[in-house]
Amino acid sequence: MSLRADFHYPTAVKAGAGRLVELPDHCRALRITRPLLVTDAGLAGSSMVARARALLREADLGDAVFSDVRSNPVGENVERGVEVFRAGGHDGVVILGGGSAIDVGKAVALCAGQTRPLFDFADVGDNWTRVDVAAVAPSIAIPTTAGTGSEVGRASVITDTRTRTKTIIFHPAMQPKVVILDPELTYGLPPFFTAATGMDALSHLLEAYSAPSFHPLAAGIALEGTRLVFESLETAFRAPEDETARLQMLVASSMGATAFQRGLGAMHALAHPLGARFDAHHGALNAVLMPYVLTTNKPAIEARFDALARYLGLSVPTLDGFVEEVLRMRHTLGLPHTLAGLGVDASIRPEIGALAVADPSSGGNPLALDAEAYEALFVRALEGRLG
Repeated sequence: MSLRADFHYPTAVKAGAGRLVELPDHCRALRITRPLLVTDAGLAGSSMVARARALLREADLGDAVFSDVRSNPVGENVERGVEVFRAGGHDGVVILGGGSAIDVGKAVALCAGQTRPLFDFADVGDNWTRVDVAAVAPSIAIPTTAGTGSEVGRASVITDTRTRTKTIIFHPAMQPKVVILDPELTYGLPPFFTAATGMDALSHLLEAYSAPSFHPLAAGIALEGTRLVFESLETAFRAPEDETARLQMLVASSMGATAFQRGLGAMHALAHPLGARFDAHHGALNAVLMPYVLTTNKPAIEARFDALARYLGLSVPTLDGFVEEVLRMRHTLGLPHTLAGLGVDASIRPEIGALAVADPSSGGNPLALDAEAYEALFVRALEGRLG
């Protein structure tokens, strides 16, 4: 029997195969009469986008598309999307795609009615209070990858090309009003992206689980989300049309983004500047960094990861056993063991420590790492030395 459910935490989530067909109904419920469909450049000509456009067109909602979205989105992508939104007289955003499209679509919905530029809403201090909440357009998110969980998030990660840094844009009103988790839309995802996005979801769950702040709800979500990844990711990789595995990975991805309200950590503090500099896939970066960060954080997380390993039923129910399982899974998924395998080189070494410390994610790491410690962690991940 196919899995099917409606959730309302943290937003309205419609999970189940074939539920893309409900899109026009959700537009009407949100009083969206002229949506702008935001998608990845690589998906613009796909059958799934054509189907979504047909559903909207048949419901007299138009079929306008914006797809000028880079794999690591930049401010100019958002600015161009805002121009298209305003010129077309749109009143809502439908986002169909991976994390990059969702980040851009949410930022377009945020900024379309504002008078301030995008980076005025960077997640620094109380910048979020600058947003005119009444002018934020409603959005519906339909992820086609199971990784970032951006569909349930209140932020977007956008690269500022002037400073070559990834910047978090934040406001609670950015969270999409409705999320459709339809596993059929992920069946055609190439194996690399299934692997890299799945490990990205795992990185969110593990960093939320490791964070030192008090948030038992998020900790519990991280625990169960990790179990879903361990149960489903390799199946989705081997059997891409396994409906249950694909749906459980979509749910685990959303759980990761829900859980990291508790905090992220060193994986993301390093992945953000490395992604901005080398244009490497964010999920793949997190996959490579994962075991190095876990071993670095061992003094602070060993007891809780021993408990996680027992919950997962690992044959070696310890943090070390968990790291070994991560290494095995990553190898099975065909992902590299070193940052060098992703095209990262040592040219950033003089800056990486300071960039990582400055990244907002560093504040959620269970150990307070200084620039020297981040540099040492980077070098180990570049050279492949876990110890």
